[in-house]
Amino acid sequence: MNHLSFSHLTDLSSFTMAPLTNLHGVSKTLIPITCLPNAHRSSKRGQVVGFLGSKTQEESSECPVQTTRRAAAIGLATIVLTWQFNCKISLAKDNGFWYEDHPLPGPTVTNNIANEKTGTRSFLRRGLYMANIGVKGSVYRIKKYAFDLLAMADLIAEDTLNYVRKYLRLKSTFIYYDFDKVISATPADDKQQLTDMANKLFDNFERLEEAARKKSLPETKSCYQETEVMLKEVMDRMTEMYKTI
Repeated sequence: MNHLSFSHLTDLSSFTMAPLTNLHGVSKTLIPITCLPNAHRSSKRGQVVGFLGSKTQEESSECPVQTTRRAAAIGLATIVLTWQFNCKISLAKDNGFWYEDHPLPGPTVTNNIANEKTGTRSFLRRGLYMANIGVKGSVYRIKKYAFDLLAMADLIAEDTLNYVRKYLRLKSTFIYYDFDKVISATPADDKQQLTDMANKLFDNFERLEEAARKKSLPETKSCYQETEVMLKEVMDRMTEMYKTI
């Protein structure tokens, strides 16, 4: 600064005073000032900060609204689902599968399919509730459970006879009571033939169940071979009846 010459000061004063000497040149002087790099950057920064700030305010104001809408939608859906579920429960008593009295009533038979000596069948399981699925449903279940017993052949072995007996009793019990319903709904001309088929099948069930209970593998296999033939005949008969009912 000490070495600044007079000529430099003259040029500086002329530069600073130049805009004041001509009032009509103010616009000429302001134009380059607005185009300065620092001024341009500061204006952009102000715009960016302002944009981000407004976006944050909008998001913060929308969050409570969205949360309230979600809570209202969830509450409404819960009310609708609960109301529908209660309606289904109230109508369950009329569909034949809902029972309130205890103990559950045991199934009975009205046709002559029991053992003449004992008045019952040895393979029957106690404590099973037989829902009323209609005659066509009983025909279908007889066919299905007969097929299940045909698949039991691979289960028969020396150390599995206890499971064979349990499986046989479960399936044959349903077949027994379903057969009674089907016979009752059969025309009079076909009742005796269907009754004889049922008795022959149930006699084989009793012998097979007894052999499995004694854990005699040869006797169990022999009885099962006879029962297997009857099961195939029953399946064929139920297939024909299912189409006509």
